[in-house]
Amino acid sequence: MDNTSQPARAPDALVQSAIQHWAPRFVANGIALTDFQEVTGGITRWQEWCAAWCRRAALHEELGRKALADGFRLSAGEHLTRAAVCYHFAKFVFVIDYEQMRAAHMKAVECRTLALPLLRLAGERVEIPHEGTKFAGILRKPDGAAKPPIVVMCMGLDSAKEEMDAYENVFLARGMATLSFDGPGQGEAEYVLPIRGDYEAPVKSVIDWVETRTDIDAGRIGLWGVSLGGYYAPRAAAFEKRIKACIALSGPYDFADAWEGLPELTRETFRVRSKCKTPDEARRHAATLSLKGVAEKITCPLFVVAGKQDRIVPWQDAERLAREAGGPVEFLLIEDGNHVANNRAYKYRTQSADWMAQQLGLPRR
Repeated sequence: MDNTSQPARAPDALVQSAIQHWAPRFVANGIALTDFQEVTGGITRWQEWCAAWCRRAALHEELGRKALADGFRLSAGEHLTRAAVCYHFAKFVFVIDYEQMRAAHMKAVECRTLALPLLRLAGERVEIPHEGTKFAGILRKPDGAAKPPIVVMCMGLDSAKEEMDAYENVFLARGMATLSFDGPGQGEAEYVLPIRGDYEAPVKSVIDWVETRTDIDAGRIGLWGVSLGGYYAPRAAAFEKRIKACIALSGPYDFADAWEGLPELTRETFRVRSKCKTPDEARRHAATLSLKGVAEKITCPLFVVAGKQDRIVPWQDAERLAREAGGPVEFLLIEDGNHVANNRAYKYRTQSADWMAQQLGLPRR
């Protein structure tokens, strides 16, 4: 009997790309390092990605449901939030199997929704009317404020509101409410609405909705966007003057100009979520996501963040936005930062939240 073991197969190019581009993001946004290492270490083909992450998510979900049944609400909320993030990363760019992706996504939504009332700073699922349909969102509020200011959070190409817990918490801790929402081509809206470059339209609907709330100060609205959301947020701020301040994290200046440098998974995800039939059509659609002739219309205070080692969106895009914006700008270039500087989150997350708190009139904490 031959007892020699077979050498492990190397992961395919897509799995390697996902690990190389997004490992720091997973950990910074709530995935335990050991979970990341163990799950990705067992994947050799991209086709295995979604199912592998769903299996790990199910472990956290089981812990959460048991804690809830035993009456440990805080623990349940933490476990279920972690499960939601795992399910989210199962689906985030897994567009090769639409039904499998959507099933994982619905589990992420289910777990995060179940977690919301259990969290230390509880949240609620909300629905925001928009052009005959609705956006799903998560609204959370800080303790001790009758009408806090609010930060509206714009997702990126492959992020969704279920990934936002770590981002939300820094604003909540400083006295701001947060509203994470899935816009066109994002999260729950991606199955109905294609990606659109004129993101001021969805943001207008969101702010109109905020103004209907009596528990939020609609006169103090900040806007925040990550990755492609780092384009969406300043784009919206250029036209929506109810925004008092804006944070842009590693967004492209012109998505078509960045197209060739994007990972294959990113380009294909954009094609699918833009409802485009071919890569050429997707690239043409990418050209509609541009700040050319728009950046100078941004007059509210703007905080721009980029990592100089970004291999997805060149840092020069952020520098150009900062240079062309028409209002006061703070530009933070993190020399050793990757895309969204997720590998150096401590160099900008609290700093940008402190900045936003000041812009929205809150005292230092």
